Amino acid sequence: MNPYNTTPPPSSRPWWKTTPALLGLLALVAVLSAVSFPLGFLVMIGAMVAAWALPAWRWYAKLGATFGAFFLMLISAGVSGQLDDSGPDKSVAGAQDTDDKAVGATPSPTQAKVPELTDYTGKSLAEAEKGARAADFTPGRHDASPGDRAIVVRSAWTVCFQTADTTAKSVVFAAVKDGEPCPTKDGAPLPWPTMPDVVGDTYNTAVKALDQAGIDLDSVTLDDVYLDLEAPTADEAAEEGDEWRVCFQRPDENSEVTPTTTVHLDLGEWTDADVVQKCPAKKDTTYKIPAGDPNYGGHSDSDDNSTTGGDSSTSSGGSTGGGGVGVVHPGSFCSPAGATGVTKKGTPMVCGPGSDGRDRWHSS
Repeated sequence: MNPYNTTPPPSSRPWWKTTPALLGLLALVAVLSAVSFPLGFLVMIGAMVAAWALPAWRWYAKLGATFGAFFLMLISAGVSGQLDDSGPDKSVAGAQDTDDKAVGATPSPTQAKVPELTDYTGKSLAEAEKGARAADFTPGRHDASPGDRAIVVRSAWTVCFQTADTTAKSVVFAAVKDGEPCPTKDGAPLPWPTMPDVVGDTYNTAVKALDQAGIDLDSVTLDDVYLDLEAPTADEAAEEGDEWRVCFQRPDENSEVTPTTTVHLDLGEWTDADVVQKCPAKKDTTYKIPAGDPNYGGHSDSDDNSTTGGDSSTSSGGSTGGGGVGVVHPGSFCSPAGATGVTKKGTPMVCGPGSDGRDRWHSS
């Protein structure tokens, strides 16, 4: 040893200023927050101060530890239910005060009413657990369906069944996600509505059948089966609901219809003025052929995409003169070019080349 060396040996850093000590403090935040939110909050403040004052970390590491302590407290407290409002139920307390005033006496501890557990069937699971704690019951929860799904956001679940044990002061809630139907019993399959068979029905009849089956009509989309007609809106189809008929449907009969299912109805429209008055073999393969089509040869039935034939006399779908012909159907064949007519709604129509090059009625 050099007797002339006066430099003191380097001192070791205290254990409570080391990185492992701070990490242990962060873990303590999570543990205590799960037991007591106020205590976890105090330890979180201490961890934040320690992150900036004790270890020799860079500024961004200290900032990360600060946010980490905060989120550890929130996550741990939320999972354990510490963030729920478990204070006394004001409605129960108010009812007790009213009863006490009615009898004009101050209740003694032995006379105080014991809160009764309310029936929370059909209510939010979060509300049910809050009310159970206010009545001094310990709540439990599980999925009422056979799926055994984890319940994370309790406010998004609805209570279907509750089983209480008054001796143990505990209650178990069986719930399903909001918008789902409750099963007939706890653990039974969810009774989703099933798709009825509406093929061949008029639009009005089909809508009634869907509504009676419990299917949300907002989930229904409409399309046409003809190449020369556009799909109607729901309002347009309802206005002439006995002329529109369902040719195809999706999903098939007896299929489950869940909130994510879209119901498709492919519609065909015909009246007494139309020669073809039935659905095609498949979608988008046939034209709607009206009476009076100058290119139609007078067949009683046709599934061809185009037809040829002799002349035809005047009718609601076409004319042989150049003047007006009265009520016509948009998209129907017509002749000669330049003839005029109106729809049942009074919209002026003119006969002219359509997208396929053949004369059809369209708005003037």
